[in-house]
Amino acid sequence: MNTKEYGRLVAERAHRSPIIKNTLSAFLVGGAICLLGEAIRDTALLLGASEEVAPQVTTVVLVLLSALLTGIGVYDTVARVAGAGTLVPVTGFANAVVSPALDSGSEGRVLGIGAKIFTVAGPVLLYAVLSGAAYGVILWLAEVLL
Repeated sequence: MNTKEYGRLVAERAHRSPIIKNTLSAFLVGGAICLLGEAIRDTALLLGASEEVAPQVTTVVLVLLSALLTGIGVYDTVARVAGAGTLVPVTGFANAVVSPALDSGSEGRVLGIGAKIFTVAGPVLLYAVLSGAAYGVILWLAEVLL
């Protein structure tokens, strides 16, 4: 089978993605997660948290809920329907940390969970730290030179 025949075979069997449905699902679920975040923030403010602390409380609660829902298998089910709507908020990051840990739990705590928990999130953390450090150096140089 040559490249043209293979391309034709793939085109015949490939299913078109329902782009409108997928986009709408991602928008609605991502929006619902953000709305939940706003409700958590407002609740934290009502309970006496300061304007500086309320966003931190919101992030912690969303990450905790995401990890819990991933652990009981609900988050992945929602993600299959919502796609990027569940991946983009901070909840997607929590899911990316918890999922490999669950998958590798049978290999033991050290060589399974410990070694593989950051396989997905590790590069994100690495480049976030490096980008933050580079940005800090740039700001420091701009302050010193200007």
